[in-house]
Amino acid sequence: MWHGECSETPMSEKPKAFLVGGGIGSLAAAAFMIRDGHLPGGNITILEASAIMGGSLDGAQVPVGGYSMRGGRMMTTDNYECTWDLFKSIPSLDSRDQSVFLETLAFNQQHPSHAQARLVDCRRAKVPVTSMGFSMQDRVELLRLSRADEDKLDGDRITDWMSPDFFESEFWYMWSTTFAFQPWHSAVEFRRYLHRFMLEFSRIETLAGVKRTIYNQYDSLVRPLQAWLLAQGVRLVPGCEVTDFDHTKVDGRFTVTGIHCVRQGRPEVIPVADGGLVFFQNGSMTDASSLGTMTSPPKRLTKAESGGWKLWEKLADGRPQFGNPSAFNSCIAESCWESFTVTLQDASFFDQMSRFTGNEAGTGGLVTFEDSNWLMSIVLAHQPHFPGQPADVQVFWGYSLFPDRIGNFVAKPMAECNGAEILQELRGHLRLDPESFGTVTCVPCMMPYITSMFMPRVRGDRPLPVPPGTRNFAFISQFVEIPEDVVFTVEYSVRAAQMAVYQLLGIDREIPPVTAHDRSLHTQFEALIKAFD
Repeated sequence: MWHGECSETPMSEKPKAFLVGGGIGSLAAAAFMIRDGHLPGGNITILEASAIMGGSLDGAQVPVGGYSMRGGRMMTTDNYECTWDLFKSIPSLDSRDQSVFLETLAFNQQHPSHAQARLVDCRRAKVPVTSMGFSMQDRVELLRLSRADEDKLDGDRITDWMSPDFFESEFWYMWSTTFAFQPWHSAVEFRRYLHRFMLEFSRIETLAGVKRTIYNQYDSLVRPLQAWLLAQGVRLVPGCEVTDFDHTKVDGRFTVTGIHCVRQGRPEVIPVADGGLVFFQNGSMTDASSLGTMTSPPKRLTKAESGGWKLWEKLADGRPQFGNPSAFNSCIAESCWESFTVTLQDASFFDQMSRFTGNEAGTGGLVTFEDSNWLMSIVLAHQPHFPGQPADVQVFWGYSLFPDRIGNFVAKPMAECNGAEILQELRGHLRLDPESFGTVTCVPCMMPYITSMFMPRVRGDRPLPVPPGTRNFAFISQFVEIPEDVVFTVEYSVRAAQMAVYQLLGIDREIPPVTAHDRSLHTQFEALIKAFD
């Protein structure tokens, strides 16, 4: 039985809620239950298999030296309606008299984005990107895809709708690296991005719509939200792997009655009393991630080495309303890419990049090497990027969409490269001397499922946040179905959480709607001008 801080000792007559997975979706769901559902924080328990909360939003110093973060999601204030609705209620850790939202807004007013070196070619020259590089055929096909009903796109890849030359256009290089699309990814998801981020279409070369947090997203979003939840009495239980659910039918509806988990090596069962609620983060984009070092590449892991998908697979077996995880996790070759975090002991590289790009760190965007076999990009954030980061230390992040291809300057695939070899490849594209980085640490990170949510799918492969026929159970993740919104964003997880919480708790408050920028005549006109420029 369950022991310790998650005892079923009643705190009130209100229901107990259990959240399986400690990512941003579960943290947000707990906050919505407290803020809008008036559930006491002590009635809420979050169970997380790893040692810390935050899920895919991570960032920390690592034992192999320097800092590491698997990635960072693009943020905007023109979209992200549910995210900012939440973070308007969460105090900043640095300034308790203002919210995380206001803190972020003020930071971006001081450091606005306006990239001046979005694409770089093999001559280390900035690629002109005032034009999208479209042919008339590209324009016709892109318009046809954007206007197609989703039913017509079921199971299709982007390559089923766009000709090969499109994938050599400046637009594709910028759009694909901004959002991490591959040509073989879902046509439905690509169409949704075209609509959801139509406002960004006309400024994709400058990334002027991108908003950044003061620090990395773990320290700027997860930590203040976690601190607020703890202050409300929410129980956070790390090191607790959930392996199964006990369930029954109540009035013909699927009802969870118990949660099986392993904690500190011991199997335990958490009873879910009548009226209790269970929220489950199904699937994981960062499942089976692995880190390398300056002298060793990251290991190539699969589902066999990690359990992030197993519980969803078990639940979905024989229950089509719970989705189809195999649509997303069956082809690592089409869902993986590799990132890297570089820690420098002086500012010389940042100074060189500032002179080359015309951007101070934190005001540019991704710098993508258009001719890179790996399709490598880097981004230099405002420093410090971590609280407590020494003044003489600089940190930047990069990633490559094609880690299985041979490099231009290193004669092996990125997936087989250590941190030193990744830096050698980067130096080659920037035409830098070996000494240009000074004392440096590069931590590579392989993520086999990082774009699994973009895999081609058909209707029903993703469950609804609260599937039909369930009584006390909901899904929260990148792998649920939310009409009109786009996966691989913080917003998607937060919106899924808000939808699930409001439905199960019967909260009578409107969820912020998806802003219809794609229906704005001004936005449509700006996009049309850009497409024909």
